[in-house]
Amino acid sequence: MGQLVFVTGLSGAGRSVAGAALDDLGWFVIDNLPVSLLPKVAELAASGGAYDRVALVMASAGEDLAGEVDRLRAELNDVRLVFLEASNEVLVRRFENTKRRHPLEHGGSVIDAIVAEREQLRDARTLADLVIDTSALNPHQLRARLASQFSDSTASDSLSLTVSSFGFKHGVPLDVDMVIDCRFLPNPHWEETLRPLTGQDRSIQDFVFASDRAQRFLERLDALLEELLPAYGEEGRSYLNIAFGCTGGRHRSVAVAEHVAAKLKDAGWMPSVKHRDVDR
Repeated sequence: MGQLVFVTGLSGAGRSVAGAALDDLGWFVIDNLPVSLLPKVAELAASGGAYDRVALVMASAGEDLAGEVDRLRAELNDVRLVFLEASNEVLVRRFENTKRRHPLEHGGSVIDAIVAEREQLRDARTLADLVIDTSALNPHQLRARLASQFSDSTASDSLSLTVSSFGFKHGVPLDVDMVIDCRFLPNPHWEETLRPLTGQDRSIQDFVFASDRAQRFLERLDALLEELLPAYGEEGRSYLNIAFGCTGGRHRSVAVAEHVAAKLKDAGWMPSVKHRDVDR
């Protein structure tokens, strides 16, 4: 038997953020589904298989939604309803900042539309298993809150991690989140016998990491990543690219990236490794 989660609530309270968060957590997300189609979609969750976790992000539907959720709970074992709300003042400010019209704002004021929608969704809120007030939450905090409720994986499962190397003389990559400069380490380029090799070779790694300074750097780098990576996952990050750079991207940065990738695998992470400039 699969799982079915409804996400509804007030317009501007974060439904789209919630849908994206559940998608990142591996749920099959359907947005803006008409209430009339709910029985068909519920069959997906009931059948399990590839659609064993289905999330339905529903706009204002009032009593129709509440009645359908109540009916499905009698038929399925795992049906949950998440209701997102925020204070009137915060919702008004969000609509003003985004220049969007409230869906129920038909010639009246934004505040009147918010009050009308709140009344329309009163029954759905009463049925909710989880009510989240997003007034004081930013998108990252909302994602983290949902991850704590609906993720069946650890941070290492939900965070897609890339460890890469590059050469500064070829330009800093644009698609990285963290850049660490390795040009302070001894450069094998100036050793004739080592120059043709790369940081993937053991002799290069031994040369680069031979000094006490290099060993202290690796110890502190390992400790830093051990602390930071779970925190990124808890904040709702779905991917992270850590890039190590040296002059040419062939020796030092490659050696450090290989070391880090090996340590992360030992710790239960599954990083992909890319060496952009190793063959230049």
